[in-house]
Amino acid sequence: MKKPKIFIACDTTNIKKIKKIIKNSQTSKIKFGYKFGLEFLNSKHGRKFLSNLNNEITFGDYKLADIPNTCSSAIKAVKDLKLNYITIHISSGLKAIRAAKKVSGSIKLIGVTVLTSLDNRSLKEIGFDKNVKKIVHYQAKLATKAGLDAIVCSPQEIKIVKKVFKKEIITPGIRFFNDKKDDQKRVMTPKEAIQNGATSLVMGRSITRGNIKKNIKKIIEELK
Repeated sequence: MKKPKIFIACDTTNIKKIKKIIKNSQTSKIKFGYKFGLEFLNSKHGRKFLSNLNNEITFGDYKLADIPNTCSSAIKAVKDLKLNYITIHISSGLKAIRAAKKVSGSIKLIGVTVLTSLDNRSLKEIGFDKNVKKIVHYQAKLATKAGLDAIVCSPQEIKIVKKVFKKEIITPGIRFFNDKKDDQKRVMTPKEAIQNGATSLVMGRSITRGNIKKNIKKIIEELK
């Protein structure tokens, strides 16, 4: 199995904790990147920290979802952070994701499909009349049409996405068998996700909760 890429979800506003995560995840056996969500991106010191973070793969998980002009303007506004990846909800529509892609430049634009915290019941509550798999299939086709660089989907939809999207597939909802699911509903182990065709994984609490080095060693052992 080739060396995987794993984005560690840095779900905190504590700069000291983030520095610890980065320091303790340095290894030649796994290619790590660091995903920063809205909690950190909107924090008092978040922008300054990111602007000074060099030589690391950075993932700005903005999950943009707005009209075309607002999405493209938002990307222009954070270009100074020199992020490697930025997310946008595919449900924003073709015009919005094309507008965002047009101004993204060297930033890889990632299309977010159905959130891993949702299931068929949740979608029905919102008002959708199609199941998760069908919606994700439509979204993956739209991502291809818009020329997006990557897709975020649950590991359970990787095979569906691969049929119509041929670039990077990033999967959150990654847990070890004995881990709590927390707020995730559609989950899979790291090995299962890679075997299904994921090119990159997103892992948060499974790495950052407890001893980071031991948790990473556990991942390396599983992926052998």
